[in-house]
Amino acid sequence: MDSTSKTIEEIDEAREKEDLKKLEAVFFVSARFLNMSELISLTDLNPIIIQELIEKLQEKYDKSESAIEILEKNGLWKMDVRPQFYNIINKLAGGKSEFTKAEQETLGIIAYKQPIKQSVIIKIRGNKAYEHIKKFEDLQLIKKKKIGHTEELSLSDDFYDYFTFQGEKDVSFNDKNP
Repeated sequence: MDSTSKTIEEIDEAREKEDLKKLEAVFFVSARFLNMSELISLTDLNPIIIQELIEKLQEKYDKSESAIEILEKNGLWKMDVRPQFYNIINKLAGGKSEFTKAEQETLGIIAYKQPIKQSVIIKIRGNKAYEHIKKFEDLQLIKKKKIGHTEELSLSDDFYDYFTFQGEKDVSFNDKNP
């Protein structure tokens, strides 16, 4: 064996670096929370490798004291800017959102009318609102409480963190007076 041939370890290390870059690119471009099946589909990697790579990316960003972080919420992952830099990002934001206009309207009604019965939301917004509510629940933006045959929906503490109302959890969406 000559000195130019690579060891299996070196090949594995090179492959891992490429896989890490691939996953990082997916997170960077997506700008939204992704579930494991989406990550598998977008990277062609297996879930065990993806999980290891996510942990390595999180370590990388933590160690380098980067403005970027990989967030995990209820089995969903997203690359995002650390909260202390949101003011800069908000200046640059061009109206793009990870929520559709319909989802934003559904969440707005929940925020304004909370607590509100899920059945009322469905009457107002239609059956598509079930999907919206499921997404908000997956992201832990809302809380559900069983009330009779329906659920009562309200905002979770994570909602305020997600939308960066830092220090303003007492903001009332129920105050109808301007």
